[in-house]
Amino acid sequence: MILGTGIDIIEVSRIHAAHQQFGERFLQRVLRPAEIAYCLSFKHPAPHLAARFAAKEAVSKAFGTGIGSALGWQDVEVCRHESGQPFVLLHGKGADLMAKVNGTRLHLSLSHTEGYAAAVAVLES
Repeated sequence: MILGTGIDIIEVSRIHAAHQQFGERFLQRVLRPAEIAYCLSFKHPAPHLAARFAAKEAVSKAFGTGIGSALGWQDVEVCRHESGQPFVLLHGKGADLMAKVNGTRLHLSLSHTEGYAAAVAVLES
């Protein structure tokens, strides 16, 4: 049964500007260490950073909380299978929310171009 869905789209330039202005502080606020390492491994990390930002927003919408006191940036981690397929690891409040709603699976799809990044999340029980 589907418990919630979430979608987000963001301009890559917005995330690029935040990264340029706030640097490491921005990265550490929004991303977990493995996400930072992955994104910064690219010559142009902004589309990958934006995709993860959008993914975290989409997941928060699937839970119906948004990013805030109930679910923070660090509670959601975007990972990749060897095939490249993205998946979500939930930490802290994210894991607590998953248990609270009796969630069993969280599907994630990402897409990005030079200008935009988008993500869709589907929460199942």
